[in-house]
Amino acid sequence: MMEAGKIGQIRFTVPGNPFGKQRPKFARQGQFVRTYTPKETLQHEKVVAALYEKVARGKRFEDKVPLDIQITAYYPIPQATSKKKRKEMLEHRIRPVVKPDLDNIAKLIYDALNGVAWHDDNAIVNTRICKFYSENPRVEIFIQVANVDL
Repeated sequence: MMEAGKIGQIRFTVPGNPFGKQRPKFARQGQFVRTYTPKETLQHEKVVAALYEKVARGKRFEDKVPLDIQITAYYPIPQATSKKKRKEMLEHRIRPVVKPDLDNIAKLIYDALNGVAWHDDNAIVNTRICKFYSENPRVEIFIQVANVDL
């Protein structure tokens, strides 16, 4: 467990294609059914947490402090894309309408940072999530203490 610090904001990047929280899996064990999180989701959550910890250097947001989070997902441009469409994608005139869904990306990040960046994701009072295309697929995350004077 990291020691709570007086962190006001943090920005970090998760390289690679955007990844969303997968649905839970079920396995029958005799007359019981066991629910578990898929391995790929657990691996991605560990990567997000490790990248946060690398930037935060042992600090986390204080408990009971409202947080704003901005998530920007940059999807890879499909290989069979024309030069004209590629240009429009890079200028953000064509936006991704593909999986993973925005809410699944956010859920993975929220769960990955529970107990790492904050005590519980119920501290998040505002979220902004955007999807764009890029030649450098990644997810950029910016977290800050919420401005209560809105």
